[in-house]
Amino acid sequence: MPANPASAPTGSVETARPQVTLRNWFAHPYDSAIAAARTCYSPRLVQPEEITDKQRVTIGAGTFFGGHHTVYQHAHFEFGLENVSRQFVWSFLHAHPFYNSEQQSQRYVRLDQARAYVPALAPEEGAIYERAVARAWEHYRALAQLLEPDARRILADIWHVGEMSHPKRVQKVGRQAEKRAIEVARYVLPVAAFTTMVHTLSGIVLHRLRRMALASDTPSEGRAIVEAMVARVREVDPQFFDRFGMEPLEDLPEWQPAWRAGADAEAFVREFDAALGGRVSKLAAHSPQAIEIVAAAYRATLGLAACACGDAEAIDRLLNPARNPYRLETLNIGVHSPAMRALEHAQFTFAKKLSHTADSQDQRHRMVPGSRPLLTLTDTRAPDFVTPRLVAANPRARELYEQAMAEAWAAKNELLDRGVAPERALYLLPNAKAIRLVESGSLLHLLHKWTMRTCFNAQEEIYQASIEEVDQARAIHPALARYLGPPCYLRANVTTPICTEGSHFCGIKVWQSFPEIDRPI
Repeated sequence: MPANPASAPTGSVETARPQVTLRNWFAHPYDSAIAAARTCYSPRLVQPEEITDKQRVTIGAGTFFGGHHTVYQHAHFEFGLENVSRQFVWSFLHAHPFYNSEQQSQRYVRLDQARAYVPALAPEEGAIYERAVARAWEHYRALAQLLEPDARRILADIWHVGEMSHPKRVQKVGRQAEKRAIEVARYVLPVAAFTTMVHTLSGIVLHRLRRMALASDTPSEGRAIVEAMVARVREVDPQFFDRFGMEPLEDLPEWQPAWRAGADAEAFVREFDAALGGRVSKLAAHSPQAIEIVAAAYRATLGLAACACGDAEAIDRLLNPARNPYRLETLNIGVHSPAMRALEHAQFTFAKKLSHTADSQDQRHRMVPGSRPLLTLTDTRAPDFVTPRLVAANPRARELYEQAMAEAWAAKNELLDRGVAPERALYLLPNAKAIRLVESGSLLHLLHKWTMRTCFNAQEEIYQASIEEVDQARAIHPALARYLGPPCYLRANVTTPICTEGSHFCGIKVWQSFPEIDRPI
C-alpha cells in the first residue's frame, strides 16, 4: 500500500511570491490608440503627440464602451513572469488564443529543487500540502534514475552505440537519455510547480484578462498576477486602465448552482472514456463533403470551372508537396496563401484524453481550440491519470509511479475533507492528471499540427493523438492519405534536407515506412 502522505517525511519546498516585470512596451499606448481611432476618419495619419485631453475622454469612452476595441490592440506588452504555477498557466493564461509565450520546459530542464505555488492555508493543512509537494519531488528524482538506463538502452540501439563507439557519440546518447528520463518523470510533479516565462499580450487582451481574472481554476492566483501586470502597465501609462475602471467580473455563470446542477464527475469520466473506445483521440464530427468544399473554394480563388480542375486535381494541387511548395515551408504561411485558405472550409472535431502536462503543450496549437474542463468542477476522488509508455514498460518504475499517484490524490482528498477549497487543494494534482476535452480545427490548421506532431520528437501523447487523428481522417477522406505525415515524409524525394530537425534528428528514417512504423520511445 502507498504511504500515507500525512506520515511521510517532510521535505524542503521552496516557495516565493510571483514576480511580474514589464520587459518591453509600446510608447504612449493610450494616446496611440486614440490617434489610431482618429486616423480612421482623417485624410492623413494622426500622431499620438496630437491627441488632446478632450479626445482622450470622448474618443476613449466612445471606442472602449462602444466595443470598437481594435484601437487598443496595437499596443503590446511583453511581461516576464516568475514563480507562477503551471496550473495557472494551463487554466487561464493559455486557455485562449490571443497571446505569445516562451515557457520554461519541464521536458528538457531538470527540476532539482522542489519549487511550487503554496496557497494560503491553515498551519496543519499547509503542512500536508508542502509534505505532498516534497514527496512528489522525491518520486520525480527516483523515477528519473530508474528510467534513464531504459532510455539509454533504447537510444543506443537506435543510434547503434556500443562499447567501441566514439566517446562523444556515447556522451550524446547519455544526454538524450537523461532528457527522456526527466521528460517522463515530470508526470509525477504537481501542477503547483513553478514556471518561468516570457508572455506577450495586446492591450485589449490584458483588459479582457482583467475582466475575466476569476474565470479559471485559479482565481486567487489569477487575480493577483493579472493585477500585477496591470500595475506594471500603469507605471508606464496610467491612462490605459484608469480611464475605464473595468473591474473583474465576480459572479461568473460557470460557478452558479443552476449551471452546475446534476454534476457528477465520476459519471462524466465513465461516459467520456467509454465513448473514446480505447483511443487517445476520437473523431466526433467532420465536414462530410470536405473534399468537395475545399476543391470548390480553390476553384473560386483561381477562377476555375470544374471542367478545368476537378476535385481530385484541386486537392492534389493543394496538398501534394511536390506540386505545392507551401507544404515544404517551416514558417507556417498557409493563412497568407490565397489558395491554401481553401482548407479552412473543412472542419474536424475530436474528443480526446491527455495528461495535464501533454495538454499544456497541445493547447499551444491555438488555432485548434479546445473546450477544456474546469478541474474544480470535474474532480474525482479516485486517482485518474495517464501513464507514459516508458513507465508502463518498467515494473519497478510503474509501482513507484502508481504510489506517487495514490499519494497525490490522498493528500488532495484529505485537504478537501478538511474543508480546504478545491481551488487550493487541486494544486496537488500531478502532471499526469487526465484531461478530457473536445477540440476542433480546420484542415488548414490541423494540417500544420499533424505535420509537427507526427514527428518522433513530438511529445508522446500528442504524437499518439495526432497519429490517431490522421488515421481517422484518412479513413473518411482517402484523398488526403498521401499528404498527411511528419516533415520528413512530406519532404522525401522532393527537397533537402529531408529532416528539418537538424541535430535533433530522431535517428530513424521515418519517411521510408510512414505510417507503418512504431515509435520506440
